[in-house]
This record gives sequence, C-alpha cells and structure tokens, in this order.
Amino acid sequence: MKNFGIKESLFVLGVGKTNYGSSTGKQWFKSGASIIESYSPVDGKHIGSINTTSEETFNKIVSQSHAAFKEWRQWTAPQRGEIVRQIGITLREQKEPLGKLVSYEMGKSYQEGLGEVQEMIDICDFAVGLSRQLHGLTMHSERPEHRMYEQWHPLGVVGIITAFNFPVAVWAWNTMIAWVCGDVCIWKPSEKTPLCGIACQKIAAAIFEKNGVPEGVSCLINGDYTVGQQLAKHEGVALISATGSVRMGKAVARTVSERLGRTLLELGGNNAIIISEHANLDMAVRGALFGAVGTAGQRCTSTRRLIIHENVYDALKERLAKAYSHLKIGNPLDPVNHVGPLIDKQAVKSYEQALKKIKSEGGNFVVKGGVVQGKGYESGCYVKPAIAEVKNEFEIVQQETFAPILYLIKYKTIEEAIEQQNGVRQGLSSAIMTNNLQEAEKFLSSAGSDCGIANVNIGTSGAEIGGAFGGEKETGGGRESGSDAWKVYMRRQTNTINYGNTLPLAQGIKFAI
Repeated sequence: MKNFGIKESLFVLGVGKTNYGSSTGKQWFKSGASIIESYSPVDGKHIGSINTTSEETFNKIVSQSHAAFKEWRQWTAPQRGEIVRQIGITLREQKEPLGKLVSYEMGKSYQEGLGEVQEMIDICDFAVGLSRQLHGLTMHSERPEHRMYEQWHPLGVVGIITAFNFPVAVWAWNTMIAWVCGDVCIWKPSEKTPLCGIACQKIAAAIFEKNGVPEGVSCLINGDYTVGQQLAKHEGVALISATGSVRMGKAVARTVSERLGRTLLELGGNNAIIISEHANLDMAVRGALFGAVGTAGQRCTSTRRLIIHENVYDALKERLAKAYSHLKIGNPLDPVNHVGPLIDKQAVKSYEQALKKIKSEGGNFVVKGGVVQGKGYESGCYVKPAIAEVKNEFEIVQQETFAPILYLIKYKTIEEAIEQQNGVRQGLSSAIMTNNLQEAEKFLSSAGSDCGIANVNIGTSGAEIGGAFGGEKETGGGRESGSDAWKVYMRRQTNTINYGNTLPLAQGIKFAI
C-alpha cells in the first residue's frame, strides 16, 4: 500500500482548494449561495472552499433527479447491482486516500477512517447480493382461479442528510441500497465535512459515466441546515433519511410529515454497558474504553454510561482510571495516538459546559477532563477524556454530550441495572458484560434492553453491515444498512390476477343485475 500524505490524498481524490458543492454526477454547478470554508480540527489548517447550493441550483438538481429516475428504475436490479459492485472496487483502490481525508477533515483516528471506508466497501458487497434478492410474497386467494402476490417498486428520489461523525459511511449505507432498489439519491453532507462528500460524489460519477448511468442518479448539495430544510420540504422527494441530533430529527419529521412523506431517522444515543459481577473485567475495560473514547466520543453509539454492579464497582473504576492514564491524545493521523480532536471549538465549548454541569449536580470526577493546550494542539479542539461518578437521574446524564465523557453508575440487582439502562429518552445501543446465562437472556428479553441494538460481551460501538442499524424512542426508530432495511427504500404493491372466465367477489359478496 502506498503511503499517501494528506496533500497527495486530496489530489488523488480530486478535492482541491476550491470546489463547486452541487452536482448531478458529471455536471458540477458554478453558482453558489455562499461559501463553506473547511478547516481541519487536527491542525486548524484550511483545506478547501465549497460553494453552497442556491435555491435555483437545488431546483435544477431535483428536476434532473426526477428525469434520471424514469430511466434508472427500468434498469434491472442486477444491472444496478453491477454499478454498485464497480463502486466497491474503486473504494478498495481509494481506501487509503479517502480514509486519510476522513481522518483529517473530521478528526477521527486514521484507523477509524480506514474502518469507515471499509464499511462503505462492505455495504457495496451487501447491496450487490441484495440486487438479486428483492423478494416479494405469493399467497393463496379465497377466490377460485385467482393468484395474489406482493411486489416492491422503487420509491423515487431519496434525500440523504448525514452528520459529520461518519462523513462517508452513512451516505453509503443509504445510497448503495437505494440504488439497487432503483431509487435516485440527493445527498446533503454535513457542512463540517463537505470535502468528504465531494470526494465520494467524484468516485461515483466516474463509474456512472463509464457505464452510461443517467445524469442525476447521484446528486450532491451542500450548505447549512437551510439546504436540508429545502430537501425535507420538497414534495418531489419521497423519502428523507436523516442522521444527526434529536432536535434536527424532530424538525425533519415535522416538515416531512406535513406533506405525508416518509422518513428514516437515525438520531441521538445515550448508550450504556451493564457490567455484571459475573463479567470478565478485562473484556469490560476494553469494551468500555473504545466505546467511550473512540472517535473522541463523537459516535451515536459511543458508550456514555457504565452501570456497574456494586461488588466489582471499585475494581473496575480503578482499572479504568489506570487505562485512561495511558491514553495518548494528538494528531489522529499518527498511529501512536488513541484520541483525536473534537470536530470544532463549539464542540469543545459543549464539552466544557458538560463538565461544569456534572460538578454542579454533585458528580465526582475519577478522571478529570479539560482542554489540551500547547504544541501540536493549536487547533484548540483537543480535550481530555473524563470519567465521573454520577446518578442516572442527573440532568446532564440524561443528555447526549458528543464528547469523551464517561459516567459511572452503581447497581445492586440486574432488574435495577436494566431499569437504569432504559431510563433515558434515547434508545440506540446497549450492552451487558456477563458470563451468567440468565442475566444475558434477561437483558435480551422483552423485559430487557429497550434499544434497537443489544449486545452481550461486546461494547455499544462497532455495528457490522448486515444487521439492521437503528434505535427506538428519541433515536427515531429508523433501520438501515442490513437485514430487510431495503424495504424502507421501496413501495409495496399487492397484485391480484384473475385467470378465469368469471368475476367472483371477495368475501363472497353477490352483486348481480
């Protein structure tokens, strides 16, 4: 593997200092409403300038996507799968430079950047197989000489709004499946990571042009929340898949529901690991450590709370404090570092406010946090991972702080632990560390975790392609990237065929003249 520097990575991906931020594939639009400046949280340096999408350009893009859909839906699903297969090959070839761009523009470790691109590759493989398995159902009719069946058709235009923390993978989770289903996609990436969006659009556009895919199957728009609002409001967009905060998701849901459109929402998480007295503590520490500090705590599946049995509480607390003392904070492109920066200074401010709130509510710091300063930290976005002893009912604990802050909570019985695990408004990911079969099964039962993801003896973070990803309650209820999530991107149609010479009515109704 060639060792790309960040400048070479930008060149290979075709991401320069100035880029048009709106595209229907091969075509890029020159007009823009304003400029987004992308700065790296790694070193504070300017990466590029991106034109945002004007209302006029947005309307052109929606119109082009509708025209493309009329043709794309008539390609067979295996033909569409072949296009996705080729994108997966290109992603394998571009894994290093794209992973490096993800790390540099977002701030996650280079290993996590590579892992995110690998998720894109994996979803391509999944979608290719899916392109030959978009099955319907056949059922028996109550009427003689009749056949009934269900089939699935593409929805049309799918709008995708993604967050900064997974600047490329979540787009791929949605888009690759939507494409094999016959949909066309309009993507609005986070305004904090626009260059990652441009790089992905260019990768897809090159494959599309080579294969004669209609212009408008893959579209890109850029801008702040107002551009996302345009996408959510447009009646020509059949489905809005939105990933981000609960506040953003509620706004999207209101807007789309007013026009009776469809939504797929992946929102906040306030994830907990229950540490049983029957747990392997070495595994528990390892799972908690990555879950809490990976991506500097900026994953929706990050571990926010550890609910620890009173018999192992002190031992685990001591082990965690020791593990945290060995964490290295710094440039995420350097493999020796475990923790990179937060996305921007506003995130740092939210982190500092959370630390103050913990103290004011009576929390006790096991590992103190704080902003890291000095040489190598000039961006002002580096912070220390913190651990605090708290109560589950604390107001700050009930919130999702997108930062490396881990809360320790004590419990006596497994029923109490599950109640505390479920005692938040979010319901994304959960886990229990235990070698006790009864505890594990209770946690996975209908009386157990109320989250969309429930794990045993692994952490809350690190979902695989293939299983449906998503959560309950204020997490939004969406499912994507695996299982039968493809149905979200299609419309169901029931068909009844009469192959006889009479016309019997259902329910035995007689209607004669």
